[in-house]
Parts: sequence; C-alpha cells; structure tokens
Amino acid sequence: MTAVYTFDVFCSLDGFGSYGEDGDWGGYWGKQGPEFLDRRLAQYEQQQRLVLGAHTFRDFTEYLGPGSGWSEAGDPINARMKNMPTTVVSTTLEGPLDWPDATLVSGDAVDVVTRLKEESELPLRSHGSLAMNRSLMAAGLVDRVQVTIFPVITGRTGEAPVFGGAADFDLELLESRTLDGHTQELVYRPTLHG
Repeated sequence: MTAVYTFDVFCSLDGFGSYGEDGDWGGYWGKQGPEFLDRRLAQYEQQQRLVLGAHTFRDFTEYLGPGSGWSEAGDPINARMKNMPTTVVSTTLEGPLDWPDATLVSGDAVDVVTRLKEESELPLRSHGSLAMNRSLMAAGLVDRVQVTIFPVITGRTGEAPVFGGAADFDLELLESRTLDGHTQELVYRPTLHG
C-alpha cells in the first residue's frame, strides 16, 4: 500500500495562488472565518508528512522563521505545519535546515516522491509548491488535489497561476464543502486526460 499524496492549495476564484506587491489583501485574502480556520487546524492535526519544494520552503522560513515576528501562540495552524515531519525537495538548498523536523532531499521531485509514497507510513501532504506539484501530477503521483477557493478575483494583482502550464486532467470530485458561507473547499482525484 502506498501513502496517499494530497496537493493542498489555496487560490482566488480566477486561479491565482498569491497576489503581487500591489495587492493589499492580507493572508487568506482577508477572507478567513472560524469554520475555515477550524477546518485547517483539524486537517493539520492529523499525523502526516509535509512535502515542500525549495521555493515554498524559502517562503515559509521567511514568514515563520527567526526574526520574522511570527508567533506560534497566535497562529496554531502554521505552528502545527511547522512542527510536522517535513521533507524538502531541492536541488538548490543546502543543509542543515533551520526547521524543527525537516529533512532535505536533493534530487528530482518525481523520484523523491515515488520513494516517499512507497516508504512512508504517514499520508503525504504538500501545501503550495506549485511547480513541483504540477510535475508530480503529470507523473501520476498526486492522489488528491485539495483546492480551497477564496471569494476574490485578483485580476490586477494575482500572481502564481496554480495550474498555469499544467498538463490536462480529468477530475473526479471526492468531497466539497462551503466554509463560512463563502469559501469553497474541493477535493478531486486527478487523472491525466487523453
């Protein structure tokens, strides 16, 4: 039995994973509510291994690392994420990593995740890491795509199109829920189209 791999990503309605310097939205585009926050905390309280690419890991260390002003007490979701066993896949980073339970693995993400899926006793979850996860989807290694769509359109300030440059996929809807009356969480099983 191989470990289930979930690609977990946030986006605006128009498909952007973040906003640029001209955007003044704030975290979660300012649309987080109590149901969303409770749901995220519950998802990250489950035993699992986080898998991150180098770019997302650098962003996380900038936002959650020493000197950032971030506090575990005020942010239980990111505190849980930061303290999960984590595999960082990179050909550019050098260790040791300043992260509580992180392992740096150099190499191609497809090879690394293939091995992780075979060896891990825990489910695997990756948040963000867009380019890495698009290549993992193309290789058939992503079992679930969890997309949380926030009720915003970021046509002027949107950056990082979540599926820009991805292969074509058919999606089987596994779960859907509305959080706080306006945020959609959709979980799909992707299959390469064609």
